[in-house]
Amino acid sequence: MADLGFWALASADPDHLAVVTPDGTQVSAGELLASSNRTVHALRQIGLGVGDAVAVVMPNCVEFFEVYLACLQAGWYMVPVNHHLVASEIAYILSDSGAQALIAHERFADTCLEAAETSEMPASRCLAVGDIPGFASYRSLRDAQPEKTPSDRTIGDVMNYTSGTTGNPKGVRRALAGISPEDGALGLAGILFLFGIQPADDNVHLLGSPLYHTAVLRFSGAALHLGHSVVMMDKWDPEQTLALIERYRVTHSHMVPTQFHRLLALPEEVRTRYDLTSLRHMIHAAAPCPEDVKRRMIEWWGPVIDEYYAASEGGGTMVDTAEWLEKPGTVGKPWPISEIAIFDDDSNRLGPGETGTVYMAMQTGDFEYHGDRDKTVKNRLGKFFTVGDIGYLDEDGYLFLCDRKTDMIISGGANIYPAEIENVLLSCPKVGDAAVFGIPNDDWGEEVKAVVEPAAGIEPSDELAGEILAFCEGRLAKFKTPRSIDFTDDMPRDPNGKLYKRKLRDPYWEGRERVI
Repeated sequence: MADLGFWALASADPDHLAVVTPDGTQVSAGELLASSNRTVHALRQIGLGVGDAVAVVMPNCVEFFEVYLACLQAGWYMVPVNHHLVASEIAYILSDSGAQALIAHERFADTCLEAAETSEMPASRCLAVGDIPGFASYRSLRDAQPEKTPSDRTIGDVMNYTSGTTGNPKGVRRALAGISPEDGALGLAGILFLFGIQPADDNVHLLGSPLYHTAVLRFSGAALHLGHSVVMMDKWDPEQTLALIERYRVTHSHMVPTQFHRLLALPEEVRTRYDLTSLRHMIHAAAPCPEDVKRRMIEWWGPVIDEYYAASEGGGTMVDTAEWLEKPGTVGKPWPISEIAIFDDDSNRLGPGETGTVYMAMQTGDFEYHGDRDKTVKNRLGKFFTVGDIGYLDEDGYLFLCDRKTDMIISGGANIYPAEIENVLLSCPKVGDAAVFGIPNDDWGEEVKAVVEPAAGIEPSDELAGEILAFCEGRLAKFKTPRSIDFTDDMPRDPNGKLYKRKLRDPYWEGRERVI
């Protein structure tokens, strides 16, 4: 659709407010378009071609959107990297993705310097937003280029990395469509159409979570492609969220249940201080939302709370407030372009009310796990793929989730896979065996707990726990590092080595409702 897509809309109305940066700077659509065009010319100048990957390690800033819009009109894969990762983890993604350029913010200088060196990224293709020793200046290179529309434009894509049970993250890669950015605009904006959100000058999207998250970039990018204004936050804060909604008359946003929890924890006089009547859609996902939390949000904000279920690989289902109140706990019915099916362990398709593994299929946008054909095939049944969730469809086609991905921890909306953490723990000389799982946390939903069987001759102690946690520093991102360690004399494994993790985990959940 030629009348959609940021590039066409910005050309037609360059004075439209496109972005408000975290420091309050207002960026017009024309300014963002010019910067995006310059970024295309700049990256082509250092040798990037169609199909190449551009890795980005940045906080929420306007440069993130410049690179995003450049990649989408130059046929590149943008690889957003979680800036909380340690250098070795970032280096793995740089190498695995085959990134031909790294654009990093000076806030993460030390980590990115080490990651670039480890991955042997050429210095000529390391660009810094701000000042990073040895990196070229992204802004200087960009600003030396013309604003003119690049030639040979073709749509690119975003390749997000999602962790797997093997412990190594995998890039979710889709084949490039080979069409113009304008012809692909409907797909870029389509996620918002699912919720009835239309192109309109008065629509304002609040961006409160990190852009490296798949859904956060997908939703805020869709807002740009529908001509909405995007108000950015650098770090999410509950009262600031309310203040920004009032100040900019925010109409929609994307959140996770932890943010709902923190909003509801504000004092009553703070919660009632702000005018939130502009809100039309507050969309949430990424983690299970307790029913009482959702009900309280609906009572406070009205029938504007929408929910969906999907993954980086695709989706999905959705449910609005009215439907959810009719069927509490559901994550909705399939998108018009999706199909949901439940299969048992023998690949038999199950009927209504029968619990099994949740599989999804999409009419468009098929994917592969970059560099891992085995995993791509393993997670499929014909046209369907799964991310391992357990659930059932009711007689009306609404999906209910009954369990989580196997052993996965969801903390504050972030997916944390124990296998990666266990691999690090098992490399510690004083650890004989290790198990990692989630235990209750009132604020984050879950926190990371490790149970360790010490190596032979090593006695458990608080000092040993401290040594093991210190060993994790530099090997695991902070949010993946166990919050605490308990010890056991005998890890519960069967003769074949299978770990009965539930025997370890269940005591921590006694008397607590585990939201799944």
